[in-house]
Amino acid sequence: MPRFHCDQPLAPGRHVELPTEAARHAVGVLRLRDGDAVTLFNGDGAEYPATLELRGKNVFARISGRVESERESPLRIILAQGISSGERMDLTLQKAVELGIGAVRPLMMRRTVVKLAGEKVERRLRHWRGVVISACEQCGRNSVPPVEPIEEALVWLKSAEVGATPHRFLLDPEGTAGLAEQPAPTGPVLLLAGP
Repeated sequence: MPRFHCDQPLAPGRHVELPTEAARHAVGVLRLRDGDAVTLFNGDGAEYPATLELRGKNVFARISGRVESERESPLRIILAQGISSGERMDLTLQKAVELGIGAVRPLMMRRTVVKLAGEKVERRLRHWRGVVISACEQCGRNSVPPVEPIEEALVWLKSAEVGATPHRFLLDPEGTAGLAEQPAPTGPVLLLAGP
């Protein structure tokens, strides 16, 4: 059943308008029709069965229920990802969400090729948040992992966030130890990867 993220309060009995991108995808790509069943979610951990109502160019959904479904990993994993260029970053975010990452911290690394400043920073963050939402729609997650603001890697490494995380791992393709060899974590895990 098609799933759509709606960043607004959802509840049984509500009649909501789908966001522009979701409406365009529902009608233009998926070719959904008036009366088709869909599932909505807003990141609160639940999903909401609904029925589409097409009114001209506007697409609405009438919510019929609320389903609590626990699909989140009991282990909180934060991915501190060095920003990569082009579609590589999008693919990294998509797969990380599908694998259960709980939050993403984009980092400007010494070897980061992408140069971001001013308006480009906000535009890129909006784009990455859209990638994360799309991945949630595809994989069935009802909680949307946050994409935190971009930070310089060296500044971030000295932050309280890093110091407060009990399990920290640097993902290195040339590393000699694997995660499977580590004891099972008992608290949040921080994974650092990237250029």
